[in-house]
Amino acid sequence: MEAQAHDAVTQASRVKAIIKLGSEIYSIDADKGSTISEELVSLKEKSMTVLKEFITKHNAPSDVPDELVEMSSDDEEEIADKQAHAKSKKTKLT
Repeated sequence: MEAQAHDAVTQASRVKAIIKLGSEIYSIDADKGSTISEELVSLKEKSMTVLKEFITKHNAPSDVPDELVEMSSDDEEEIADKQAHAKSKKTKLT
């Protein structure tokens, strides 16, 4: 009887996780491996996939223009002036 209970435990994954991202909850079960380390690697891969999909889903910009906005030459000169001014502020440490 004890052997049957042990077999039931070893057939299922020993590594599981629940991830809550905002209002969404994900339950992840690792693939069955011969060692806990293999199951942890599997869990990590699955977790990273869930995280990547969540980030992609929630960070997709909804109002991206089809064409790049052209900068006027005045704007370009202002940016160049600011960059030159910022570089001149740096001091040399010896």
